Amino acid sequence: MGLANGAGLHGVALTLRWLGVAALMLFAASRRSLMPWIFVAMVAGVEVGLDAPHVAVQLRVISDVFLRLIKTIVGPLILGTLISGIAGHGNLKSVGRMAWKSLVYFEVVTTLALVIGLVAINVTKAGVGLNVASAAATSEAGSGSAAPASKLEVPASTMRWQDFVLHVFPENLTKSLVEGQILQVSVFAVLFGIALAMLGERGAPMLRLAESLSEVMFKFTNIVMYLAPLAVGAALAYTVGQSGAGVLVNLGKLVLTYYGALIALAVGVLVPVMLLFRIPVAGFAKAVAEPASIAFATSASEAALPRAMEAMEAFGVPRKIVAFVVPAGYSFNMDGSSVYLTMGAIFTAQAAGMHLRLGEQIMTVLILMLASKGVSGVPRATLVVLMATASSLRLPSEPLFVILGIDAVMDMGRTAANVVGNCLASAVVAKWEGEFGTEPASPVVLEGMAE
Repeated sequence: MGLANGAGLHGVALTLRWLGVAALMLFAASRRSLMPWIFVAMVAGVEVGLDAPHVAVQLRVISDVFLRLIKTIVGPLILGTLISGIAGHGNLKSVGRMAWKSLVYFEVVTTLALVIGLVAINVTKAGVGLNVASAAATSEAGSGSAAPASKLEVPASTMRWQDFVLHVFPENLTKSLVEGQILQVSVFAVLFGIALAMLGERGAPMLRLAESLSEVMFKFTNIVMYLAPLAVGAALAYTVGQSGAGVLVNLGKLVLTYYGALIALAVGVLVPVMLLFRIPVAGFAKAVAEPASIAFATSASEAALPRAMEAMEAFGVPRKIVAFVVPAGYSFNMDGSSVYLTMGAIFTAQAAGMHLRLGEQIMTVLILMLASKGVSGVPRATLVVLMATASSLRLPSEPLFVILGIDAVMDMGRTAANVVGNCLASAVVAKWEGEFGTEPASPVVLEGMAE
């Protein structure tokens, strides 16, 4: 009798959970955004993993198809966006000192953000214990052969510094693209973009070609991302079916680690920068409060861009500096995304039960320093960059799909941090140029900020 009652209660609970999934599906159907469907897929994937683990482990092929499509995007996308970003925003002849000061600031701050993400995930070890095996390891284990060690093409633990430097530079672009050597592709794109910028008008046809390649890859990415809910659901179902519900604990730790790292970024980097350049901290916080709130609520940097530019002009940054630094920062100064990227890469290694040595973690930072530039306009840009990094480091991709399921929670903080970082960059360059507060804001801007 007790067993019958227990079975009945289990059936009722199961029915209620799936009714909840159905209600979420109805809610998602009323929205045009993809994120509600990703959330629904995440919940449904957990349910399938818990209720039918034998079925769940067979769904891996769906996420593998999505992974293959993502891998086809990475090389051309980074190539096109970096070339067009540098040549389009960084015309080194015309913008002079403002260009190199902006780029130096962008690189220093984003590198510090990458390091903060690296330190945070190594402290909390949010991915340890997840034990998500790669497809290759699983299949080879089943065939009785040993899985290959997941290392860099040139193992960081044994290579000389000369090998490390040599590995950064491509000998053949096609080879680098085929092998997924994104750091080499990024180095080529940076040098090509600088050369193209130096040509001026003579390089316009090639710049249009790079911009067209970027636009095509954006559309390609949009098409592939329609599969994201299915891929997330399948990957999470497989993970829960294999590892159990304990995976949810790891994801909760990852979210807390990320927001803790953003606080460390603000306190340890952004505030000291304001003090160093004598930017009023309280005044800046008041100026960026509205655009940061818009970015947090919408998870869209573009939605906050107009208000951010108005706020910085009203704060005392001349329009010519705002007009260059803020849009350029959207490609080259993604502070919140930088924290997220190193965190996601090391989480992936931890979840796979791998230990990356210090040299390999430094290589991760170097890859992300370049690979993250220029893709801010891409939907799920961080997923694309993380895929590229995982491929270059020979890391399994399955934990990335698990991360994608909670990406919306972290995307709000990531977007707000990106907007605040770009606003601060414009104020820093204005101070550096000695032009902060020298140009009165337009009456139209002041009127808009007063509303």
